[in-house]
Amino acid sequence: EVRLLESGGELADVGGSLRLSCTASGFPFGQNGMSWVRQTPGKELEWIARISFDGGQAEYTESVEGRFTISRANVNNTLYLQLNSLKTEDTAMYYCQRGWGVGERGPGTLVIVSS
Repeated sequence: EVRLLESGGELADVGGSLRLSCTASGFPFGQNGMSWVRQTPGKELEWIARISFDGGQAEYTESVEGRFTISRANVNNTLYLQLNSLKTEDTAMYYCQRGWGVGERGPGTLVIVSS
């Protein structure tokens, strides 16, 4: 059974930083690309970052490019998302997702950015 569990979300100030983590189990983590997606109430799920199975390739949506960094530690089956220069529009529930398209997601971790 695929299990993903996000953590690290909290209330942050505009311009601040957070680091989200996602621990994975139930599948060969080191053989799978992974993604981070987010969702705000009333809006569709938004893909924001993805990383190749070995961490050698990372891509970002334009709204977070240069501010967020996706990374992974395959030895620990953990995916990370470093969020810098936070904006109020980054407020959302953040999910890690198996794969680069449709895939399993965890329950999410809530990020609230307040001015």
